[in-house]
Order: sequence, then C-alpha cells, then structure tokens
Amino acid sequence: MYKKLFEPIKIGKVELKNRIVMAPMGNLGYSDTDGCFNKKAFDYFIERAKGGVGLIITGVSKVENEIEKFIPGTAPTPAINPGRFIQIAGELTERVHAYNTKIFLQLGVGFGRVAAPSLLLTHPIAPSPVPNYWKPDIICRELTEKEIETIIQKTAEAAFIAKEAGFDGVEIHAVHEGYLLDQFAIALFNKRKDRFGGDLRGRLTFATEIVRAIKKLVGQDYPVSVRFSVKSFIKGLNQGGLADEVFEEKGRDVDEGLKAAKILEEAGYDALDVDNGSYDAWYWAHPPMYQSNGLNIPYAKRLKEVVKIPIMLAGKLDVVEYAAKVVNDDISDMVAIGRGLLTDPYWPKKVLKGDIEDIRPCIGCQVGCIGRIIQPRPLCCAVNPTVGREKEYEIKPADIKKRVMVVGGGVAGMEAARVLALRGHDVELYEKSERLGGHLIEGSVPDFKKDDARLLSWYKYQIKKHNIKTYLNTEVTRELIDCKKPDAIIIATGSEPIVPNVKGIDSSNVVLATELLGGVKEVKDRILVVGGGLVGCELALWLAKQGKKVTLIEMQNDLMVSGAPVAHANRIMLIDLLKFYKVEILVNTKLVEVKNNEAIVETMGERKGISADTIALAVGYKSDKRLYEAVSKDYPDVYLIGDSREPQNIMYAIWDAYEVAHEI
Repeated sequence: MYKKLFEPIKIGKVELKNRIVMAPMGNLGYSDTDGCFNKKAFDYFIERAKGGVGLIITGVSKVENEIEKFIPGTAPTPAINPGRFIQIAGELTERVHAYNTKIFLQLGVGFGRVAAPSLLLTHPIAPSPVPNYWKPDIICRELTEKEIETIIQKTAEAAFIAKEAGFDGVEIHAVHEGYLLDQFAIALFNKRKDRFGGDLRGRLTFATEIVRAIKKLVGQDYPVSVRFSVKSFIKGLNQGGLADEVFEEKGRDVDEGLKAAKILEEAGYDALDVDNGSYDAWYWAHPPMYQSNGLNIPYAKRLKEVVKIPIMLAGKLDVVEYAAKVVNDDISDMVAIGRGLLTDPYWPKKVLKGDIEDIRPCIGCQVGCIGRIIQPRPLCCAVNPTVGREKEYEIKPADIKKRVMVVGGGVAGMEAARVLALRGHDVELYEKSERLGGHLIEGSVPDFKKDDARLLSWYKYQIKKHNIKTYLNTEVTRELIDCKKPDAIIIATGSEPIVPNVKGIDSSNVVLATELLGGVKEVKDRILVVGGGLVGCELALWLAKQGKKVTLIEMQNDLMVSGAPVAHANRIMLIDLLKFYKVEILVNTKLVEVKNNEAIVETMGERKGISADTIALAVGYKSDKRLYEAVSKDYPDVYLIGDSREPQNIMYAIWDAYEVAHEI
C-alpha cells in the first residue's frame, strides 16, 4: 500500500529518492542577524534528512531586506552577506546530502499586505493601495515598477547564491496564501494599469518574469518550483469561506486557478507545490483539527488534469492512508508533509518499516508551530519539544539510574514517564482513575478531535512499548510515597473544572463540559454553554453539529481571548464554524443565577432569562496541587508539572514533562 511513496521521481533533472517532501514552514528563530542559517536550522533540517525524507524545502528566505524591510534576524536573507551565506548554507547542504536527501531553498519575494507591522521597519507594501491584513487601518503602499524589477533581479541573484551554496533547486514563495506574488495574481488586490496588472496573464507577469530571470542567470536545468494555491477561499477582506459554505469567491476561484497553473508551467516552472487558501482564510493554508484530512485532494485532482509538470500536494496528509492514496491514485506526484514532520521527523522511515503505530501524530493545535511564529517565538511543536533544539534536547542515558514515581496519567504524566524510561530510569506511573489520558479523554470525543484520539493512542503505545509499570485505580497519598521512598517524584495531578459561585448552580440541569463529553450526563436539546474559551467553543460546536439549539455566553468582549492563546487559524475557523452551525453567541455576558430550566444572564448591566434544558459549565480549570503541597517540604526532588502547576494548554503540559524528565 505504501510502496509508491518510496519510488524515485524527478523535478526537472534532479532525482528524489522518494515522493515524500518536507513542506516549507516558517524559519522564524532559525537565522542570525546576518541573514544566515543558525545552529537551530542545522539541527532541524538534518534531523528530517536522517528521518528519510526525499526533499526538504526550507521555510521562506527573503530575497531582499530594503524595499520590504524586516527586523534583522527575522528570516534567512542571502543578499545581506552572500559570501557568508554560501559558506554556512554550503555546510548545511553537504550534511543533508549525506543522507541522500535533496534540499531546495525557498525564496520569499515579499509578504505585502499580510506582513505583520510588528516585524516591519518600513511601511507595508502591496500591488495597489489595500488594507494591511493585521491592521486594516494601515493602507499599504503601492510598489513602483522599478521596485518590482529590482525584486525580480534580487530573486534571480538569490537563486544564484542558493546554487553556489549547494541547494538542489529553489522554490518561489509564493502564488499562494495571499503573499505578495499572490496579491499581484488576484484582481481583488491588484488594480494596476501597467504590465504587472490587468488580466490574469498580466497579473502573473511578476511571477513569470521571476522564473525567466532565474533560468537566464543560473541555467535552464536548475529546478524552480512555486508554492501555489488553486483556490483562495476569500469571502471578503479578512473573511474566509468554509468548505460546505456557499459564497462568492472574491479571490482566485478554481477555474482561474487552473488557468494560472498553465501560465506558470508555460513560463518555465518545474513543479507546483500545491495547497489552498489565503490569510483571509488562513484555516485552508494552515489547516487546524477542524479541517478534514486530505482537504485539498479534490483540487489536486483537477490540477493534475491540466499540467504536465509534477505537483506536490500539502494539507493534512500526515495520516499515512491519505498520503498513500494521493500517490497511488495519481492525485499528486508527491506528498508535502509539514507539521507531521515536526511531530515526527522519522515519519518516512517508520512508514517504510510498517511501524505506523509508532508515528507521533500532529493534532492540528498549531500552538507550537504557527502560533509560536506569530508571538513571535522560534518555530517548534506542541507535542514534540525537541523541534529546533534536537541536539540540546537529545535523549541520552541518565548518569545515575533513579527510581521515579510519576503521579498522574494525563498527557504530562505519560510524557514524563516516556522520557524517563528512554533515559533508563526505573519508572512507576500512577493514575487514580481506570484509564490513562486525563483531559485528553473527553477532549478527543468530538468528531473533529480525532487527532487528539490518535495522540492518546500513541502515548498508550509508548507506555506499553517501553514496559512502563503502570498502576490504575490508584490514588497516590503521602503514605504511599513514604512507603515507596522514590528518588524523585513528578506530580502531574492535573486540574479540576471551576464551578462559579452562582445561585442555583447546584441544580440538576447544570453539568460540567467534561461530563457531557464523557457521556456521564445526557445531552438535551436546548443547551446554554457558559464560557467562550477553547473548551466552551469546541463543546458548543460539537453540540450544534448534533442538531442541538446552542447558546454560548462569554464574559469577555470576544471568544477565546483569555487564558492560553489559541492559534489564529484555529480561532477564526472555530468562530466561523460556530456561526455556520447557528450557535447564538453572547459576549460581555455572565451567568448570574439558575432557575429551573432558565438561566439568568447579565449583559452590560441588563438581565434576561435564557431557556435551557442543560447548562454546561466551561469556565476554566484550577490546579490540583494538594499532593505536591503535602510532600514538597519533605522530599527534595519533587517536581510539579502541567496543569497541576498552572492550567494552560497541551503544549506546556508536554513541554514541562519533557524538560523535567530530560534533566532528572
């Protein structure tokens, strides 16, 4: 079933050993102020080469940093110091090639209206005066013809530098996701009257002249791919469209996308790196858990019918069955996997061995990858803390083998036990309930949280694989610890739902979100969800998809704005889905009383009643530190991690556990 994934294929004259491509992801934190790759980048890319991928496409490298000037060190930039870039990147390509992996340098022509003003040292640019995506009150400056020609020349020069550094090809970023080249290609953003505007062919002049300039400078045989979105999914400025939604496409529709692809092929591009979406519909370009696996397959099928050059398809293809289907059914020539290679760099080798159960899954949370980049922080991964620090966080045998008691079988406890076992410690894992998983159990119940269920299965597999002694239905007490006398204790007792102090809150129709998700309480038809954080919003969506009449109230002035940050693509898609499934949303609203089948709420000082068969509480969690407080003064090596330290999100639960277990 997976055999074709490992057949060789050519892009131009460059042969790849297999059809698995590491999709480009943002390099934030992976360069120095000279625009050169740093140690993080070396560790990051080499680990994926070791894992067996056929082609690595780096994240964006800027071709210039004057016309659109970013804070130095934001992204690799070959033009700042070409000689040093060639020297440093040359060593990177040599090391990647040692694993028979090819590597393309992705060249960023510009961000345009989607550049974050916080990263810019100049005014935002665009094809025409349009609002900046992040701050619509800022109107972007229109590029001059001379500036466009300068960027074209700088892109060709960057390709020359890439070739000198040993890169096997370059990828142009991008006629996709609404970046600068894409803005030129889309009539909504391009109102120019010169040769870089007008009809579709005119709007693609910028992109076509780039590939011609590169080929002229470095030779026709040097491969040039382009990141390309078939469809934009723009319903309006800063407003995306859902898959099942009927709307007028304001960006590039599929028919225009197919025409654009043929024009790009004619211009000389050697491959198309394909997805969908735009910043306005970021949940297509960066699909969260709410998107389907293989969401772009129908669009790739149509694209494959009109172009002869190879295409590589991206979009939630890390589930092996989908990746195999894409190449087996000739939907795409290659699969481009991004976040799946963050979570598990050895995805290719594990597939080749048939050890599918051992692949650590991406859960689509985007907290550690795209969410980190926006903060801004270096690119990493919520479920794999070693991303970008592979050597720093490398697991090595412990100098002194210790007996370690891990208390709590949620995600933090399981991660701690796994890492401790890998380092050779004698580990005992205790869980007071009958199952491992903690909040991940109820969190993986909704149909759109299947990736969470996959992660839970992976952790259970790791516990079994490493023969970790596990005690279920066992509540750890001070007496048990005194009896066992462990060398170290990791307390991951998690958190408990908060119940607000409201009159009538003990009524029989008031339930916890966890009780509904866990099937402990019956789901009725009219439901009020109290709390518009991530848990409350996901609960409301799950109930609405079942045909329930759902009202969601939140004390803040918007949804998912307090507590641990929710990644931008996830947040905007979840809000769009709540609206699509007709969830009534009331912000600046709090619950003040429960009366029988009615909730009394207050909005801006005014009270009203909302009829509800069930009132579901999702107002947050509080740490369970009782055991820690009982033993921490008497045992020197006691560590408090995850939600029991501070309720945040799954990333910090896993990161806490890895950090502590890595150092014991």
